[in-house]
Amino acid sequence: VQLQASGGGLVQPGGSLRLSCAASGFPLEDYAIGWYRQAPGKAREGVLCISSTGDTTYFARSVAGRFTIARDNAKNTVSLQMNSLKPEDTAVYYCATDRVSTCGPGVPYYWGRGTKVTVSS
Repeated sequence: VQLQASGGGLVQPGGSLRLSCAASGFPLEDYAIGWYRQAPGKAREGVLCISSTGDTTYFARSVAGRFTIARDNAKNTVSLQMNSLKPEDTAVYYCATDRVSTCGPGVPYYWGRGTKVTVSS
């Protein structure tokens, strides 16, 4: 079971980025997939999660209306579209799963390598 997040980079405030979570070894479509982030000097926090049936759970209220999560089952990926980015969104972003179908508040067991997002002018 391997997960890999990609798509990070440097973006100006107000800009957009699209992160992608790819899986190998299991079908993402069967499981809830969450996006998490850890900013420098801060604890890791949940951002968004999508269930196997496509329901979205927002863990971070600060991203509501700006971030969306979606599946591409044909590519076995889950994306995180981030719009109207703010400097406080700067963090390393990770995708993770517990290999269950629904999103929950616990810490997932399977984690991918993160991708760094820097929002700065």
